[in-house]
Amino acid sequence: MDASRSDVLILGGGVIGLACALYLLRAGLSVRVLEQNLPGSGASHGNCGTITPSHATPLTMPGMVGTALRSLFHRDAPLYVNPRPDLDRLRWLASFARHCTWRDFNRAGEARGALLARSRALLGELIVQESLDCEFAEVGELYVYRTARARETDQAHVDLLGRLGMSVESLDAAQVHAMEPALREGAVGGLYHADDARLRPDRYVAELARRVRELGGKIETGARIDHFGTTGKRISHVRTTGGVFTAERIVMALGAWSPPVARMLGLHVPMQPGKGYSLTWPEAPALAPTHSLVLREAAVCVTTWASGFRLGSTMEFSGYQEGLNEVRIDALRRGASAFLTVPEGRGAAVPWWGWRPMTVDEVPILGPSSRWSNLVFATGHGMLGISMSAATGELIAGLLAGPAPMLDAAPYSPARFGI
Repeated sequence: MDASRSDVLILGGGVIGLACALYLLRAGLSVRVLEQNLPGSGASHGNCGTITPSHATPLTMPGMVGTALRSLFHRDAPLYVNPRPDLDRLRWLASFARHCTWRDFNRAGEARGALLARSRALLGELIVQESLDCEFAEVGELYVYRTARARETDQAHVDLLGRLGMSVESLDAAQVHAMEPALREGAVGGLYHADDARLRPDRYVAELARRVRELGGKIETGARIDHFGTTGKRISHVRTTGGVFTAERIVMALGAWSPPVARMLGLHVPMQPGKGYSLTWPEAPALAPTHSLVLREAAVCVTTWASGFRLGSTMEFSGYQEGLNEVRIDALRRGASAFLTVPEGRGAAVPWWGWRPMTVDEVPILGPSSRWSNLVFATGHGMLGISMSAATGELIAGLLAGPAPMLDAAPYSPARFGI
């Protein structure tokens, strides 16, 4: 037997790659995961860990392009587009702009909503069945507003969730403050998403990796992909810094790294890295929020765990520019200070940044390639990789091993981009 061969080779050891690996192993296939660093070291590590069916609302809505353009010279804006010339980013922005219509907004919302709802239904079962120790808590998520204008702007969000049959409760100022005493006075209202949940994302990914290994899956670390061997329309092997590997099927779950790796196969994946930031304290403040929060005007997410406290979010389009932008870290602190009585945790804060895989239509790319016969995509989840992980794993396993997936895979098909 060839020790470097498996039924499925998964490119990428983040939350999506590992969720796919787990579901494929449960379906009886042999699996190997290739990761250039360590499992979960990318965007899976430092995000806010919220499980959010409520985030079905895509960025692609009329007016978003104007918001992006106004951010060009405001480095602390919640949505920031770096004005440095970049042809790939300009092309992506032009294509993104074409999707900012109500028709595409609703289409993306329906596709995202179906994946999120299925994943939320699966996740609790998965955590129990696989004994995943990751501080999972079904506490809901509260959007908090300090201006009536911001609340009115989110009416499209409320309307979309209503059409999708998702729970959203409108609260007045008194109800918001009664529900969340950690807030400063001044909130004008809120939206409560009762079906949302939270977990500790780094622990969730570590637990997925543990179960993959326990079920016989292989995880190759330090394996950066540098070449694909091909025969006709089939990928024959993948060469990495950790060796050469072969498989019947290959799953690309590389998140924001999907575009440069896909170019080795002559594919253009219409995606940009959207840089996110977070600050994490080892202990929560004495007066910590009970629910996960989204501080809407500041676009800051707040998550409290038994093991820590995190402020996160923001979206920066600066290509593959590495490093912390202190201006945006400071924006997290200022945003939290405007809303929370005690805005920071206890102990030394740890800053973090990571790239999210942002597609031009805000819908993940899932399913068989239209160009390579044994390539399958599982990428493009934007800010929702944790939230969509279980349903993505189930869908990919259903496509490769059966039974037929519960979800209709058509809205996520790579064929819509000719890849």
